[in-house]
Amino acid sequence: MKTTILIASAALLCGTNAAMAQNDEPKFKINPTGRILLDGAIYATPQKPQFKDGFAIPDVRLGAKMQYGKWKAKIDVGFAYNKVGLKDVFFEYDFNDQHLLRAGSFIHQYGLQSATSSSMKPTMEEPVSNAVFNDSRQIGLMYVYNGDKFFGTGSVHVEPKATTVVLRPDQFTQEGWGFRSRLVARPLHEEGKVVQVGFSGGFATPQNVNDPETPHNSFQFKSNFPTRVAQVTALDATVDHAMNLWKFTPELLLNYGPVALESQYFFQRVNRRNGLRAFTGQGAYVTLRGLILGGDYSYSMPDAGLATPKKGALECVLNYNYTTLTDASAGVYGGRMNDLSFTFNYYINKYMIARLHYSYTHTWGRADAPSMSVNGFMARLQVIF
Repeated sequence: MKTTILIASAALLCGTNAAMAQNDEPKFKINPTGRILLDGAIYATPQKPQFKDGFAIPDVRLGAKMQYGKWKAKIDVGFAYNKVGLKDVFFEYDFNDQHLLRAGSFIHQYGLQSATSSSMKPTMEEPVSNAVFNDSRQIGLMYVYNGDKFFGTGSVHVEPKATTVVLRPDQFTQEGWGFRSRLVARPLHEEGKVVQVGFSGGFATPQNVNDPETPHNSFQFKSNFPTRVAQVTALDATVDHAMNLWKFTPELLLNYGPVALESQYFFQRVNRRNGLRAFTGQGAYVTLRGLILGGDYSYSMPDAGLATPKKGALECVLNYNYTTLTDASAGVYGGRMNDLSFTFNYYINKYMIARLHYSYTHTWGRADAPSMSVNGFMARLQVIF
């Protein structure tokens, strides 16, 4: 009888340990992701032939997020303007709630605007200064520290074109490369009360700007007008005989209740060879946000920025942006821009947002284009999951 009891107890103990071991095994999770943007626009401008009224689907994406224990991965395929291409493709290892390491192709953090995706900007379209002086996705490695009072990132990466141009084996060692970092102090971050200041800096070597005779000798800075229905170049500067690039951007975020202020200043210097004068580009934006419905703003710790407002929230956003790619001392005339915009955002639910947007944009001083002024009236319905 005692033997039977001992055998039964041992079997029960083994079964319990096996069950515990099985429960300790992390579960593999996979979730589909997607995005659909539907835009409509009407333009009032003397350059009406270039700005056609109409509708567009500027972004459609389908992908997946995966998680296994502390490991994460994401892959995103996008379709826009009859082109298919990869978007985010990366692996990530979360050491704990404060430290993570990410490798692959993604947007490396540089300033407040880099914390949110292009479709989640409260201004509907990102400030042109960020489009010009920041970068699209880059292949590289990024470390993130997400502390209570401090947030910081550090990245090493190759040039943006390495994600879109198929390189021959002998070209991989010729890619432009760089590093950057974003450092943020957030002494106060709670519901409806945020005080945050930050500073980002970066360095890069020359890129391949479609010149077979002198590859990796230049930098190109370019941006369209802030609308996706009409694709018209607003600013465009190519700086040749480039040696390297240094840049920085301080950022500010203040929030009290349903009102928030966001701002950045951008400075970029390209040092040049053969005794040529260095090129300097600059820009800045100020965004005033207010919730008409939806209570107070919330804070997102992993992004070091404001969280997306809640379901049913109605937001109004006023934004001013100035950007210059003209530097007479360097002989570069890429143009200057003033942009003033007003946006209403209605957060239908956690997956859908409706936006109404008006902007006045004026450009001048570009060597290869006349001055242009555009009044844009735009609307967007977007679904993101």
